[in-house]
Amino acid sequence: MTDMLNEVQDIINIPSTTLRILLAHFNWDKELLLERYYEYEGNQERIFADAHVISPFRSAEHCKQQTSCSSISCEICCSSHSASFMTGLDCGHIFCKDCWATYLAVKILDEGMSQMISCPAFDCRIIVDDSLVMQLIVDKHILQKYQHLMTNSFVECNSLLKWCPAPDCHHVIKLEYKETQPVKCDCGREFCAECSEPWHDPVKCMHLKKWLKKCDDDSETSNWISANTKECPKCLATIEKVGGCNHMVCRNQSCKHEFCWVCLGPWDPHGASWYNCNRYNAVDARKARDIQERSRQMLQRYLFYCNRYMNHLQSLKFEHKLYARVKRKMDEMQCLNMTWIEVQFLKTAVDILCQCRQTLMYTYVFAFFLERNNQSIIFEENQADCEKATEMLSEYLERDITTASVAEIKQKVQDKYRYCDTRRNVLLKHVHEGYDEDWWEYFE
Repeated sequence: MTDMLNEVQDIINIPSTTLRILLAHFNWDKELLLERYYEYEGNQERIFADAHVISPFRSAEHCKQQTSCSSISCEICCSSHSASFMTGLDCGHIFCKDCWATYLAVKILDEGMSQMISCPAFDCRIIVDDSLVMQLIVDKHILQKYQHLMTNSFVECNSLLKWCPAPDCHHVIKLEYKETQPVKCDCGREFCAECSEPWHDPVKCMHLKKWLKKCDDDSETSNWISANTKECPKCLATIEKVGGCNHMVCRNQSCKHEFCWVCLGPWDPHGASWYNCNRYNAVDARKARDIQERSRQMLQRYLFYCNRYMNHLQSLKFEHKLYARVKRKMDEMQCLNMTWIEVQFLKTAVDILCQCRQTLMYTYVFAFFLERNNQSIIFEENQADCEKATEMLSEYLERDITTASVAEIKQKVQDKYRYCDTRRNVLLKHVHEGYDEDWWEYFE
């Protein structure tokens, strides 16, 4: 922030407090600020008015109220104070320092504001500059919060800066270019530069967002209710059929409506034909059945992909145990006259296994939104090959590695993880080629 302020200040000679408000108004885009500044040359009052700041070129005696009184009444607390205890902005509104401090503390702590705190005077939109805040706030906790909010706003406005999403990590990542790409923080967290979620190649950010929302909210609960229950035609209470009889009686004590489960019509006209509904082929009945069948199919489709997604996610969570097992095996190999470098192939194998599981996990998200066509069939074959190779590598590392000889371990592990890595790259290459060639059609 300081570097940018100094860089712009070298070009246009404006006080740093005013310049910071201008940059914040333009979301810290210095090129846009300079473009507008020189675009309004000769009428630069407009750019200051848009940013809700008093122009520094305006004469000071026209901006501040001048008074020779030894005692001034504060418009907030209505108490009289000495002129030295009163302060304000260039808009001319002055208040006592106690009221200023309380007002700023409420804005910072309760409302989470930093760059857009306006003058407390009624209907005055002039922005409070940071130098005044630093003078009036003495509580270190409030000042720290204010500086954190300022920094956070600067990072969020800058498309090339990203907070690390890891818990308790306060690092900021500076990107070289704006694009969906994996970035890795010094804390070890790898995430997407676009959406800050864990790196999710090959699925796009927009589809991942829809998937996570679908997993988090109650949409699938609604699908289950729609697929497995019906509403009472009279009171609209949700009813689940737990027996074979189609003669339904609503258990709502104020309703107790009797109806047919098949056609949802009143039960009386059905007579004794409980299982041969005479309205079964009616248009409304067919429509209700079609809606329920579609809902049931959507639920089954979601569960198919969700189960496989969650399976790989669960396997990833257990890989720390595999790392520990492999670490013990690496120590054993070093005791058998192998160097530290020579045993690193085991760690490489687990790293590739985790990469394959993570890729496969997100391929099921990609497949959930994918319409079936010739390219999707090729994708599924590549996915199956990669998944089969991944499971073989996982099984070998978890079971066979403990019984095999050292020479056999090295040869088999290297062959398996190289094949896994090759299949993973083939899978990703095909998906990205489909993005470039516009092969993919999405299911809505």
